[in-house]
Amino acid sequence: MKQDVVILAAGKGSRMKSAMSKVLHPIGGIPMVRRVLMTASNLENVSLHLIVGHQGEQVVASCQDFSTNEVWQDNPQGTGDALRRVASDLDPVGSTLTLYGDVPLIKRSTLEKMQSAGHDNSLVLLTTFLDDPTGYGRIVRDAQDLVKAIVEHKDATSEQHQIKEVNTGILLAPNKFLLGWLDRLDNNNAQGEYYLTDIISMASKDGVNIVTVHPENIAEVTGVNDRVQLSWLERQYQQEQAQLLMSQGLTLLDPARFDLRGNLTVGLDCSIDINCIIEGDVTLGDNVQIGPNCHLKNCTIGEGTHVYDNSLIEESTLDSQCVIGPFARLRPGSQLGANAKIGNFVETKKAIIGAGSKVNHLSYVGDTLMGDGVNVGAGTITCNYDGVNKSQTQIGDDVFVGSNTSLVAPVSIQSGATIAAGSTITKSVEENQLAFARARQTNKNDWPRPVKKS
Repeated sequence: MKQDVVILAAGKGSRMKSAMSKVLHPIGGIPMVRRVLMTASNLENVSLHLIVGHQGEQVVASCQDFSTNEVWQDNPQGTGDALRRVASDLDPVGSTLTLYGDVPLIKRSTLEKMQSAGHDNSLVLLTTFLDDPTGYGRIVRDAQDLVKAIVEHKDATSEQHQIKEVNTGILLAPNKFLLGWLDRLDNNNAQGEYYLTDIISMASKDGVNIVTVHPENIAEVTGVNDRVQLSWLERQYQQEQAQLLMSQGLTLLDPARFDLRGNLTVGLDCSIDINCIIEGDVTLGDNVQIGPNCHLKNCTIGEGTHVYDNSLIEESTLDSQCVIGPFARLRPGSQLGANAKIGNFVETKKAIIGAGSKVNHLSYVGDTLMGDGVNVGAGTITCNYDGVNKSQTQIGDDVFVGSNTSLVAPVSIQSGATIAAGSTITKSVEENQLAFARARQTNKNDWPRPVKKS
């Protein structure tokens, strides 16, 4: 049977103190509303409905790769009002799962547990227990422990305030009942809003079985209303990712100082030191060692490679046994062969660097095709940009480039050539040639040093 999934994402989120819609703030590098959609879209046989309002154009734009029915909730008047806006789009013989764009860590397994508990005459509530339930709607049960109603905190009596079981807002209801309940909602309450939770008492009166299901942990059902809650949920997410990776064999020197903002695939016996950020899709081969304060983004790092402290590798591919850093930056399009070395304060961009080649110190290599066994001296730069166009530098196998050299592209240095230190090379160098391009040194005897004028 087809199931409707409605994601509420119309709220302004004024407590975030932000010009951006609340649901677009990220957890683990992904906007919260996208996380909810990712989870919901993995359920079987569902139709997705996205309720938008404040800055809805940006919310829709951020989720355009999902197949969603966008429904506008201008001048929102509560959760019940949101469901009423989408009621005409719901399958009359299906069921509706209600989720929230600011509750990003709900698990697929929990939602599937709710689906298993539901049927044509059952309403399924996701509830949890809190030591301090202040602000949450209370689950009111009768003497037989059956759910009779949900009472919002502001409308609850002092006795009801003592109830520890609270509503998460997530529920699954059969549409044959839900559509009628939505029509019967009113806003006669302290907030003057249409509460979706009011359908619980209607379900009880109509003889519909009300079933409760509980999440694995509180982070699953925690919503974000301000920056403090956002940061807490971020750490919960990161802790969970760290534990999962360690269970797969990754060594994290300090799991509390590790951030994953994408997907990380690791081989055997890999290690990541403190304060590292993994972004996008990153793959580590066996025995890869990542030093502290490194940032890896959309890259593949071959087995046995060692990335030293404070290095950034972005959209690059490294073969086995490479050595990177410390303080190295590999920009998009960098490709390193086996046993290549990129040393301290070296930057590469759109550079193919052959096996065993070394760029050890203080150099820039961009738009370059470099062969195997090349040695690039300190202070070398490829001058690849003339202010309008980018040009390529080609360096053959076993070339030696002396320190403080400028290679002005387009230029070709053929295999076995040697470039003398301090040269500015503007013409191609043939195989096994020595090239030097620098002013002749002149020494003057008994030259008087300048003195300060009085």
